[in-house]
This record gives sequence, structure tokens and C-alpha cells, in this order.
Amino acid sequence: MPGSLTVELNRERLHDVDVVGSFSASGPFTVDLENHGGAVHVHLHLDDDLSRVASLAGGNHYVEPDATRRVDVSVAQVSEPVTGKLKVVTGHGTETRYVTVTLEPQPLERETVDVDESLAKPQREDDESASPALEAVQHVVERTSLPVLALAAFAVFVALATVAFVNSVAVLVGGAMVVAGVGVALWLTFG
Repeated sequence: MPGSLTVELNRERLHDVDVVGSFSASGPFTVDLENHGGAVHVHLHLDDDLSRVASLAGGNHYVEPDATRRVDVSVAQVSEPVTGKLKVVTGHGTETRYVTVTLEPQPLERETVDVDESLAKPQREDDESASPALEAVQHVVERTSLPVLALAAFAVFVALATVAFVNSVAVLVGGAMVVAGVGVALWLTFG
């Protein structure tokens, strides 16, 4: 854990609590409950401001005689500092202390990407080293040129013949659309 807040228990007398007045962290931290005397129950509570961005691993904690108990505090990523109070209670309310806790934004970790040095050099396009996929597409276009052109010519012939034999504005517009469509298709195919 990045940091820890130490709470001294039973140093001077039973249920005695000794803790700093303020604490700051920029991520998850622990509350170390250090007991210097007999067994004790400790209640920890985050106020509303802190509980919006942090949570304790349990609220009530039993600490063995002359032992230390670590309590994890998880913290969400914050974009601005958040300040609130951590309440520390022993002896069922006999002793209460408050710690002003400030949670700072966590520094953003920069991700690095290794780049191959060959990517910095311009790539040459040699006719001899054309990709197999490009060669396959060129072969299909060359082999299908004649049938495609024949089909396009047939579509234009049918459209013009229909316009010539049927005297209608709708047929004239339809024929013009067929001729324009065939022209666009040929341009996209061979252009």
C-alpha cells in the first residue's frame, strides 16, 4: 500500500487513542491499529465526503493485546482533492478522535509503446514485390473486363431501345438513369 495512518492504542491507559490530526494519501492506504496494552475494540468510520470515494474493510475491529491490526482503505480515482474526517472510537464511545483525511488525485501512469525502428523508414513500392492480394485483384479485373464491358453495353442498348419504342417521359427518365448508372459502375470498376 502507498501509505499508512498509524493509530496508537492503550499507550497511556485503557482505551487511550493517539493519532495525528491530519493525513494525506493519493490512493489506497492502510490504518495501522497498534495496540500497546490489553485487547480493545476499535470502530472506524468515514464521514459522508470520504465515503463517496473511499471505503473501509469493515467498521469494527478487534485488536489483540500488544498487536497491530491493519485495516485496508480502498480509494477511487479522484480528479480533485477530497477532504473529510475519519472517526476513531474505542471503549464503546469512551474515547473518540477525528483525523482530517485528504485524498489527492493519483498521478496518471503513462503507457509506453515500443515502436519498431523500421516503421520510421519510408516503405518502397517495387513492382516486383507487389502483394499477392493485389496481384489477384488485378488478375480478376483483367479477366473480367470483356464480360463486364459486354454486359454494360447490353444494358445501355436495352435502355436506349426501350426509350426509342415507348414514347413516355417516365421511360425516358428511367433510361437516362440506367445509362448514368452503367457509366458510374464502369467508372468505379475501371477508374
